[in-house]
Amino acid sequence: MRLLSLTATAAILLSLGTATAAAQVDPSDSPRQAVARTYLDALVSHDASAVPFAPHATRVEMGLQTGFSGAQLTDELNHGPLNLTIQGIRDITWVENGDAVTAYYLLDAGLLGVRLTTVSITETFVIPDGTIHTIEATITPTAG
Repeated sequence: MRLLSLTATAAILLSLGTATAAAQVDPSDSPRQAVARTYLDALVSHDASAVPFAPHATRVEMGLQTGFSGAQLTDELNHGPLNLTIQGIRDITWVENGDAVTAYYLLDAGLLGVRLTTVSITETFVIPDGTIHTIEATITPTAG
């Protein structure tokens, strides 16, 4: 009975992160866009193994620091409970300026395969040497 309960719990937890679509590899990406795209892919796949964070990387979301090192950011992408609700990312556009690349995109979130909300995200990545040093994110609710 306990094994059945653990199996059911595991199935429910896995279904929380059911992804509908990850960011797609785009051969027209610049080198910095390709690095930033690995982060977007990891948001959906929950596999940060391809994300090249600098050891001292940081992330700031809506003015609050949410990432304190490359290792912590990797762990959060792999196991963060809020990331499990991410179902897909779409409508990505890029702006690049020097070492910074900004991604504008829509993120769909929900539970058990049901989309509950969509948010508009602006995320700026500073990538001076092929690794992500800083990420600054702004999140805005959308109508759809």
